[in-house]
Amino acid sequence: MKTLLKPVKQTLRSLPVAGLSLILMLGSSLAVNADEADARRLLKSMSDYMAAHKAISFDYDATLEVVTKDDQKLALASSGSVSLNRPDKIHVTRSGGFADVEMSFDGKTLTLLGKNLNRYAQTAVPGTVDNLVDELREKHNRPLPAADLLLSNVYDALMLDVVDVKDLGSGVIGGVECDYLAFRAKEVDWQIWIAQGERPYPCRYVITSTFMAGGPQYSIQTRNWKMGKEAAATDFSFRNSTNAQKIELKDLKGTDELPDHFIIGESK
Repeated sequence: MKTLLKPVKQTLRSLPVAGLSLILMLGSSLAVNADEADARRLLKSMSDYMAAHKAISFDYDATLEVVTKDDQKLALASSGSVSLNRPDKIHVTRSGGFADVEMSFDGKTLTLLGKNLNRYAQTAVPGTVDNLVDELREKHNRPLPAADLLLSNVYDALMLDVVDVKDLGSGVIGGVECDYLAFRAKEVDWQIWIAQGERPYPCRYVITSTFMAGGPQYSIQTRNWKMGKEAAATDFSFRNSTNAQKIELKDLKGTDELPDHFIIGESK
């Protein structure tokens, strides 16, 4: 089973002729219409808007794609919520077919609760949410949903290693008209839909592995954005109201987006 973790190149030979023709046609027209400067400006406006608000909350639906050894693509769906209070507090929930997880961070301690397991783990992670995102991704291999969109400087984080930028006009996500932008980096393609108007929040974010067979994607679609005073008051400290068993973080199995029985295969 291959996820977004293993890089593998995909060639144009694997594409149907009709699909290849469509891609070539789109490529020629996009070369004329794409406005890199405008796309960068729109992304920067979103980044500045997000950073300007101390309190943020939203709900989300996410899909993590995996590709089997026989090239069957599967999609693991989950939903949840995020409450953020900059610079050092966050509360995240994620419920899927395999796990029901709640994460709390109060600037000093990270708590992960497997609600369906009634087990939890804690570890010291002093610092900001930015530092927490890095710790979870690099040290614990537990990336936060929409982590790139939660940083204090979204623009710099997303634009790292970007080699191609396109403004693809408009799209509608959840009834909201959005600016549709596409970017290429060294190992991934990514797309983002940003709400138009005075509230340029991210409505949808899609990451595609370009070095992995089948081009699996991770996508997250958001809704119910609330900023500043609109955001609901949240208690970021952990309260063990269900008498959950405390265990070591390394032993807290069954809380990842990828279930334990999905075995990561070798890259091709």
